[in-house]
Amino acid sequence: MRTAWDLFREMDDLRREMDRAFRNVGLGGWLSSPVTRFAFLPGEAARVYPLLNVNEDEHNVYVEALAPGLDPDSLSIHVVQGQLNISGEKPALDGNVPREAYHRNERAAGRFVRSITLPVDVDQGKTKAEYKNGLLLVTLPKSEAAKPKQIAVKVG
Repeated sequence: MRTAWDLFREMDDLRREMDRAFRNVGLGGWLSSPVTRFAFLPGEAARVYPLLNVNEDEHNVYVEALAPGLDPDSLSIHVVQGQLNISGEKPALDGNVPREAYHRNERAAGRFVRSITLPVDVDQGKTKAEYKNGLLLVTLPKSEAAKPKQIAVKVG
């Protein structure tokens, strides 16, 4: 009897093999060492930061980045060759508490960089960004070439 092919099982098996390969060359221990344990969003299962929503309409691409607690002066936003790059720093809440004193420290701090490929070409000179209530809102106007064009249909 033949079993059905399961894409998710295959992907999970591949992830486990990759984890095992990194551990075998000594990187697995490095990723969980005390030095990296306190890095910004550390560990093998680190999430990307900030979390993003990307959508578009006829004229713009919109990026919403969930990034509470940032130092707004540290934010840097660039568009280069179809990539949106967001970087900045999230300061620690209380720098007087030694790391060894924490029972739980889930609110990471430090520098971050996030890059995403944009779905269409944009006019980077007209890009606007606003940081309000922990949400970074970036509006990227589409280039004229990327905007949809109505094509007249000739009948007859």
